[in-house]
Amino acid sequence: MDLDKEKEFYDTLKERLEKTSTFPTTYLYKFIVPTEGTGVKEIESAFDDTNAIVINKLSKNGKFTSVSISLPLDSADAIIAYYKKVATVEGLISL
Repeated sequence: MDLDKEKEFYDTLKERLEKTSTFPTTYLYKFIVPTEGTGVKEIESAFDDTNAIVINKLSKNGKFTSVSISLPLDSADAIIAYYKKVATVEGLISL
């Protein structure tokens, strides 16, 4: 994603979060990554040193892993910061 589109994406996400959430809030992240490789570990390590609840679930065929992370956060900016932390994980799909 080029820088202009990335900025627009995160600006829009921030607006939506601020309209639909009351902070502080417990936010649920949902990611899908290929099971093979380091994607799951990379996502989990982005949330180290937090009180996040992490639940991993393998797909039916085992090729992908769903990673759900629930974490109390104080602002839309805090939510977006974690999306940016994991954005470089190879094969990542954010839901």
